Amino acid sequence: MKRRSFLKGTLATSATAVAVNAGLLMPTTVLAEWNSKAFGSKTTDDALSNVFGSNSVTESSDIKLKAPAIAENGAVTPITVDATAISGVESIAILGSKNPMPLVCEYTFAPAALGFVSTRIKLGQTMNVVAIVKADGKLLKAEQEVKVTIGGCGG
Repeated sequence: MKRRSFLKGTLATSATAVAVNAGLLMPTTVLAEWNSKAFGSKTTDDALSNVFGSNSVTESSDIKLKAPAIAENGAVTPITVDATAISGVESIAILGSKNPMPLVCEYTFAPAALGFVSTRIKLGQTMNVVAIVKADGKLLKAEQEVKVTIGGCGG
């Protein structure tokens, strides 16, 4: 590496760091939107209303919800929601019915994306895990009970 190139790069990085720390450079866009009203809801019905504008859902066998029957540790419970059999999936939300704040996560999909999510969630006690899929303006759900042996949300 040439000494001159190295010094220019170091000087530019240092100047940028000083400007950021001094508050002269501020981010102008936010990359993620936080729905505090939905994530702060205390009941599943309120959470659904705040996320989707409705809490009217229909049970669907096309949603494959995979969760352990017994979670050894509620702090890291693996959950998979497969809605690839449904066309036009717009979003998938996962709720823990007895969590202090039931809405665990919500994913929004691009029009060409397949509706599939695999994640780990936190459950405080034995409860139903509910997967809500919004497809073509309809809300569909799948539900499964998960028994928690070691608490995750304050348990």
